[in-house]
Amino acid sequence: MARQGQRQSAGRRAPARNQRRGGRALDNEGIIPVLARAVREVETAVQRGAVSPSTRTRFQVIALLVREERSRVKADAESTEAQRGEQLKRLDGIATILAKTAARDTSLLALLAEQAVVSDAAHELRRRMIEAAGLEVVEEEPAEPEPLAVVTAPTRRVVPQSVVQHQLSNPFLVPDFANAQQGSGRARRLAGWELLGPLFRSFEYALPKIGQTGAASCMALPEPISAVRLPAGRELMHHQAQLVAAAGSGHRTFLLADEPGLGKTAQALLAAQAADAYPLLVVVPNVVKTNWAREVGLWTPGRTVTVIHGDGNDVDGFADIVVINYEVLDRHVGWLGQHGFRGMVVDEAHFIKNKSSQRSQHVLQLADRIRGRFARPLLMALTGTPLINDIEDFQAIWEFLGWIDEKVPLGALMDALEDTGLTPADPAFYPNARRAVVDMGIVRRRKIDVAADIPARRIADLPVELDDEAGRSIRAAERELARRLVERYEMALATRKEGRVVDGIDHELVRRVATWEREDMDTSSGENVFSMMRRIGKAKAGLAADYAAQLARNVGKVVFFAKHIEVMDEAEQTFAARGLRYSSIRGDQTTAVRQRNIDAFVNDPEVAVIVCSLTAAGVGVNLQVASNVVLAELSWTDAEQTQAIDRVHRIGQEEPVTAWRIIASQTIDTRVAELIDSKAGLAAVALDGSDEEISSSVDIQLEALVALLTQALTEAQERAAAS
Repeated sequence: MARQGQRQSAGRRAPARNQRRGGRALDNEGIIPVLARAVREVETAVQRGAVSPSTRTRFQVIALLVREERSRVKADAESTEAQRGEQLKRLDGIATILAKTAARDTSLLALLAEQAVVSDAAHELRRRMIEAAGLEVVEEEPAEPEPLAVVTAPTRRVVPQSVVQHQLSNPFLVPDFANAQQGSGRARRLAGWELLGPLFRSFEYALPKIGQTGAASCMALPEPISAVRLPAGRELMHHQAQLVAAAGSGHRTFLLADEPGLGKTAQALLAAQAADAYPLLVVVPNVVKTNWAREVGLWTPGRTVTVIHGDGNDVDGFADIVVINYEVLDRHVGWLGQHGFRGMVVDEAHFIKNKSSQRSQHVLQLADRIRGRFARPLLMALTGTPLINDIEDFQAIWEFLGWIDEKVPLGALMDALEDTGLTPADPAFYPNARRAVVDMGIVRRRKIDVAADIPARRIADLPVELDDEAGRSIRAAERELARRLVERYEMALATRKEGRVVDGIDHELVRRVATWEREDMDTSSGENVFSMMRRIGKAKAGLAADYAAQLARNVGKVVFFAKHIEVMDEAEQTFAARGLRYSSIRGDQTTAVRQRNIDAFVNDPEVAVIVCSLTAAGVGVNLQVASNVVLAELSWTDAEQTQAIDRVHRIGQEEPVTAWRIIASQTIDTRVAELIDSKAGLAAVALDGSDEEISSSVDIQLEALVALLTQALTEAQERAAAS
């Protein structure tokens, strides 16, 4: 909860004031004592019959904070079981008082209803209570909270203004049942059998024969008959074109389980285009939602896309493609279910495997609403790992796709099982049942299966949005650096005594000013391009580690590169929190420790990630047991970046290598990436006899300053012209 467009979490402890003493949090510290005092005040006021507006506001805020604190306590790995139990017991006591108070004045229950409005006064009171507890108010999208045991707080639903305008312009969304598939109406031979268990077991018992690879886990896909319409400069690989052709020929449900690096995003966007499944809803993890918007521009530039952040104040309700992350889905599920979507894509679909979770329930609810309005929508679940723990992880994904419900197979799948003429008592039922499910739309290709389609080594950029306080601080620092550069430029322009006068921007002077700034970097006390890149690296460390963890879950071992110790530290903390084993290569390690960590990554199947320093592990290390690299921070040269990737892309590597470069959008990080790419290949050209100089880190830093100053001067001129 928070003000318009933001949510705030009280889950982060402020330093010093909340440190544990003797291994146990003091009873009079933190949010619980504040809530206990507040709930007694509310209880007393209600007993006296003095239920003022301020009392009602306090009741609502207490209930919401109790729920958030319960979620935080349960996730607190630093506390012992006894400490967590004690805190939860105290929270249950507060919840009990809330419940008794609401029973005395039942009008208070309306404050916890789904449609209840959280006022500005409630937002402000919440902030004051958190600060009174000595906690830091952090503006972020929190993890999904667990429900309160006694009093369940409402989900705060929003409807962006642009969506309201869209609804008013389309008051009658007529359901489309033109392509509805009617049931066969025949007697069900299998009606008395329990079938879901045998269906799941069929994926354990009916394994492919020795020597088979991905074919047994992939539906039959058509050969592309005609070329797919693609933007200039874009090409589809053969395995991608096959899935798009299947969508174009009428197939409408896909569990697309290709390994990362095989272009699932492009396949989903082009399948939606082939099926004319617009408007299209795309539900994704927060770390990749900016990348989805970017991919829309690359593959389907004729389609408009809007990305929902927070309360969605800047949402375009008329866009063809709506991208939303799991963390804010609860706020928007109401209007999304009424928007008239003809298609829905769920990225990293293993996120919904827990059917009791709120996000899983919202995803399944939306899929049901879409099917209820359009009988054959395009539904796609994208995941490199459809199974995380056990075979029942299939359940939620298959329900999303409409293949089953909670109890039985549905429609086409049931018909296919009937057509086998077999029952679960027959051994032959299992391979046939598995084939029936696969034909519903399971598409699984591994890198090694389509190696001829993809380059042996490629770099894939993954833009991420820094929308927290660190991101705002970085953008403010960039503006300050740009202001200082402009001031220096204008001073040089005013005091120049020789040289030609140039209309508009004097690009020669811009370069000289950038050179002066670059030379002063070591002595300047203010922000510089070097310190800003370090700050950006720290700000995106958690997002980069999250993505590396997803890769590790999907395809196995991952090599994670960073420049700075603090980025490596945060990555390792993230992997530990995700339950992933890791090793590391750092500059301060002895030779023996370094080799032991390398051996652990290479030889131990349980070690999923190796966290590497770009400087310490950029050369002399063989890590070709992995084929995926995450570059959490940008190098200053293409050569350093290439050296890192070549730890994996070397003799002995049997799979194509993908390097995932994490880039902070709307920051100087983007410009630095472009500059590195523009200098890429100069070493090879030079070795072939070119006279062109190979770029250095100084070149990239200088060019970044030139770009920053040029952009600031251009914007200043545009503002002057407009006024």
